[in-house]
Amino acid sequence: MSDPRPTVVCYGEILWDFLPRGAFPGGAPFNVCYHLHRLGLHAHLASAVGHDLLGDDLLRRLKGWGLGTDGITRHRGLPTGHVQASLDAGGNASYEIATGVAWDQILPGEDTLRAAFGARALVFGSLAQRSPSNRAALDRLLAVLPSGALRVFDVNLRPPYDDLGLVRELARKATLLKLNADEAARLAGGEAGFGREEGHARTLAQQSGCPAVCITAGGDGAGILAGGSWHWTHARPITVRDTVGAGDAFMAGLLAGLLLHRESPAAALERASILGGFVASQDGATPAYRTDAQGLPVI
Repeated sequence: MSDPRPTVVCYGEILWDFLPRGAFPGGAPFNVCYHLHRLGLHAHLASAVGHDLLGDDLLRRLKGWGLGTDGITRHRGLPTGHVQASLDAGGNASYEIATGVAWDQILPGEDTLRAAFGARALVFGSLAQRSPSNRAALDRLLAVLPSGALRVFDVNLRPPYDDLGLVRELARKATLLKLNADEAARLAGGEAGFGREEGHARTLAQQSGCPAVCITAGGDGAGILAGGSWHWTHARPITVRDTVGAGDAFMAGLLAGLLLHRESPAAALERASILGGFVASQDGATPAYRTDAQGLPVI
């Protein structure tokens, strides 16, 4: 019997986030995959780890959460990736990203190609595209994706991996572009600041040809341009623990709203904002939680 849940392929890095409060599994595409699974979708992760203890532990945790590992390459010559993250007084993170690691060489196999062939969406970020071989592999996945599936580009500008020319090239391959307000201002060539998000979204949609653009603005809220209309939701008050992975949880919530609950962009945006805020109130990017009857997180 076929799985009735929408399939979403998440392509890119899986790694360890070394935070002041401990070590947590991370990497934007993995984080999105984790939350999609929690929210009831069929999530397939295409990534890579090393043949080392860090890789063993990641795979063990994925299996414990019920996530498949068939799409994860294991490399003998490359170590599992890691990021050293530091937090400021507001819980906002800055990152030192290890180079020459396993997720720089993701090799999609038959399981991943099969998942992409039947997927409702493919999620990819900008960080994993620092590798030319990963960019080629992404093109192979996009080529087998159904024509009506969402091509979701979740931008993460992490210096020194913030080549705006490459990001603009990737945006032209997407049908849904998601980024934060500062990133949107950089790409649109405008000034950052609350109230400028709609203008930046319209500029980016025109520049890239991407029909939907979603911009997050932290505690101010988030907006989405879809079908030519702009929708905004204000963020709910929370006590921030750390913001690591909050944007990735937001992305998963948005896709759950659009694909699983078949909501309007405005309703899916509200769902995404709630999930992103919840994760910002927890430690790390992948807190344990269950969902209520509306598909919203509860501890």
